[in-house]
Amino acid sequence: MTASRHATHLDPRAPLVLDTRELGRRAGSMRRVQRTAPAPAGWELELVGVPAGAEVALELRLEAVMDGVLVSGTVVAPIRAECGRCLTPVEDDVEVEVQELFAYDPDPEGDVVALVEGDFIDLEPIVRDAVLLGLPLNPVCREDCAGLCAGCGEPLVDLPVGHGHDEIDTRWAALAAVETEPEMGS
Repeated sequence: MTASRHATHLDPRAPLVLDTRELGRRAGSMRRVQRTAPAPAGWELELVGVPAGAEVALELRLEAVMDGVLVSGTVVAPIRAECGRCLTPVEDDVEVEVQELFAYDPDPEGDVVALVEGDFIDLEPIVRDAVLLGLPLNPVCREDCAGLCAGCGEPLVDLPVGHGHDEIDTRWAALAAVETEPEMGS
């Protein structure tokens, strides 16, 4: 992958694009960035995701190093989900750590690296990846959620103790009929 650091295609007004001019290219210079940005669409897994447009809070440290700009910090994003046990809506936050080196120049060996494009860096790919990796695969409304009744689909927490269903497996129905027939000679 070849990329020129002067061929900037980033929109400096985009909420997850940061300007690094203030850092210069002096190794050791540092600046802190706190901002909120709306989440783009598509930050989701099967049962859980960050709603498009939800406010994502970033608390970052940008550090100029010899090879580029090191970005590290935390990201907090609201999530909406369905409980994996009872399908109740769940709202929570996910907090993740991010750390990425944005290189001034492409890797000479051809490895794909995040680049400083002109004076700008695009945080969206690293923030998206960190948030998606931080999402729970099986979100629950509470740790002790009992789930749904397999027979009627109602939440077990709403059903009386000892709730059950007398369902006969159709493969055994003939045997059940034999059991209920009166015995001969009695």
